[in-house]
Amino acid sequence: MSTESTMTFHPQPAGGTPTPWAFPAPERLTLGNGITVLHCHRPGQQLVAVDLVLDAPLAAEPAGLDGVANILARALSEGTDTLTAEQFAAELERAGATLDAHADHPAIRVSLEVPASRLERGLTLLADALRAPALPESEIERLVANRLDEITHEQANPARRAAKALYATLFDPADRLSRPRSGSAETVRTIDRAAVQAFYDAHLRPATTTAVVVGDLAGTDLAALLEATLGTWTGTAAEAGAHAPVSADDKGRVVIVDRPGSVQTQLLIGRVGPDRHDPTWAAQILGTYCLGGTLTSRLDRVLREEKGYTYGVRAFAQPLRSAADGSGRAMLAISGSVDTASTGPALADTWTILRTLAAEGLTDAEREEAVQFLVGVAPLKYETAGSVAGTLADQVEQHLPDDYQAEVYRRLAELGTEAATEAVVAAFPPDRLVTVLVGDAAAIADDVRELGIGEVTVLTN
Repeated sequence: MSTESTMTFHPQPAGGTPTPWAFPAPERLTLGNGITVLHCHRPGQQLVAVDLVLDAPLAAEPAGLDGVANILARALSEGTDTLTAEQFAAELERAGATLDAHADHPAIRVSLEVPASRLERGLTLLADALRAPALPESEIERLVANRLDEITHEQANPARRAAKALYATLFDPADRLSRPRSGSAETVRTIDRAAVQAFYDAHLRPATTTAVVVGDLAGTDLAALLEATLGTWTGTAAEAGAHAPVSADDKGRVVIVDRPGSVQTQLLIGRVGPDRHDPTWAAQILGTYCLGGTLTSRLDRVLREEKGYTYGVRAFAQPLRSAADGSGRAMLAISGSVDTASTGPALADTWTILRTLAAEGLTDAEREEAVQFLVGVAPLKYETAGSVAGTLADQVEQHLPDDYQAEVYRRLAELGTEAATEAVVAAFPPDRLVTVLVGDAAAIADDVRELGIGEVTVLTN
């Protein structure tokens, strides 16, 4: 009698038919109090994301009160007319929700994430925070103290100091872009409850607010739910504010922020250029990715892999202020850090890379790899409701059409190598870059002067 056993092998599962992907298209409605709503049903996304764009730009802060928008944003979750700060936090926790807010140059942004089953409770808490924030004096004082502590730490952070120096160098002192987003120690110290309340009264109102709601909204009468929650916030009618055009002095020059004894130098090389309203934006993103978007980019290939100067260098474009008339701009920058002795050689090689790029262009292989990544990761990048809501809110904040992101991905897939080359060469002209170095001036200044990339200024504070 045989004791051998037999195994039955089931057929190997075959891959399914790929389904086309496109960035989600939102629908619109307007609440009775004037709030504009963009909503997007995403089946299976049981964590609903709600992003609010509040028309309270940093440029609206009163003179001498830089940072008041940031303190207001943080204070929105510190209690309401019916709940103390502790009770409000407890109610958020019971709903399984998180509430975050921050202030940036275009607006104050408030983000809520809450399970779909508790969406009504989450929206009620959000509405109360906007409708009647308590802004308790003790909490305002605590938030001011926290911000002053942050400033102390930022002064010790090379990347933060580099960014502060770059913005101060590029922009006129009268432009709010030239100063720290969350205020300086001098301005934050002057902020009190009265200042925060006055900024709230002057700038937060439903008529100039946009709400983005993304998640599984099946079975939800969203219009009725929003009217019963966010719709209870009342306020005077108002027109959305207009952003001033962005202008900057990007004459080639070098600023060294002295850190005696530093063993590393933080590099931040930048200028302003086209923002998302410009027809070249998609090509600029593609070319910038080839220059410094990944470990296989040109900057990393030379500075990291061949020369060993750094753990990594990145090139990027970040919108600053945008307007529908196209007068906005983006920050175009190269960022990284190198050991002190390699500062001069690393800068020399960076300028060689930029000049070679202008002379020879990108390769088809570089373009293909960049497109495959940028377009290929999009379905994963926007897998969560929060990522979709955040991008739609960005589009609102930057006065872009609802189908903007979908159009960008379509254009990326079609762009050729020549267009990407032209855009990145225009974005990073070697003679129009402001270079900020945070490091030991005594050790690096002479080497940097010899490069001839611009007049060198040393800051000692």
